[in-house]
Amino acid sequence: MAVCSLLLIMTLAYVPASGQATSPSAESRPAPRTTRSNAATQNSASQTAKPDCDGGPCDEQQPRVIVTLPAPAPPVWPWHDQVLWAAYLILAIVGYVGIAMAVSSLRKIGRLTKSAESSASAALLIGQSIIDSQRPWLLITVEPSVNIENSFNIMATNRGRTPGKITATSEQFKIAVDETQLPSDPQYLNLKKASPLVPIILLPGESTPIMPFRRDELRGVCENDEVFRRIERWEEKVFIYGKVVYIDLVAPPETQIHETNWCCWYIHGRQKSGLVIAGPPAYNNHT
Repeated sequence: MAVCSLLLIMTLAYVPASGQATSPSAESRPAPRTTRSNAATQNSASQTAKPDCDGGPCDEQQPRVIVTLPAPAPPVWPWHDQVLWAAYLILAIVGYVGIAMAVSSLRKIGRLTKSAESSASAALLIGQSIIDSQRPWLLITVEPSVNIENSFNIMATNRGRTPGKITATSEQFKIAVDETQLPSDPQYLNLKKASPLVPIILLPGESTPIMPFRRDELRGVCENDEVFRRIERWEEKVFIYGKVVYIDLVAPPETQIHETNWCCWYIHGRQKSGLVIAGPPAYNNHT
């Protein structure tokens, strides 16, 4: 009995602790369902109504969330990008080498071109010198007459290697103090053409007279006796100048015509006379 009484007391004591109603009228109401509804309402109310601090939530009552980001992963370089970069690098190196080789080749070509131009110019000069050496060259000389004293012949001699044909000649007289008083450009007024019936053709080494001059012809050159006396006293000089026009019978037509200018000084002595080549360079040139 004592044990049964103890168990009954323990049973009655367990019921209020489990949240059951202690009033005698609790058995007439559905206590368990009402208790769960009220508990849910109280829990939701407690969750909705939160205490505030000055109109806002208190920091101590808000949960603090600390977000820890993971360390950044190292960048990944795909293998195809690596291959593309290596290809670009190789192309850049090849392009630089190609440009350097092209520049070097252009410089070599420039040097070769200059060398070729120099060689061509030298070959042209050599060819022209060979052509010039083969053409006729008429040179003027003075020879004294064998039969007549104080008489001279102005001779044209072909010193070239091909025949030449004289087409025209000219002779002029000029009295001046010295050769510096002669006109800078010689004037050939009476250019005489050779007779077409008697052409003068000179083979290499042949000569022909183009103008004779004798001592007796001096008075005809002087305008008056006063000029003649000045020449006798050597106060003035007599210059005879002219030119010979001839053609090359072998060369093409556009390069056939040539000229030889000449000038002589007549020396009038008391008994003897002389005739020598003289005058400025413009009076003694060859084309």
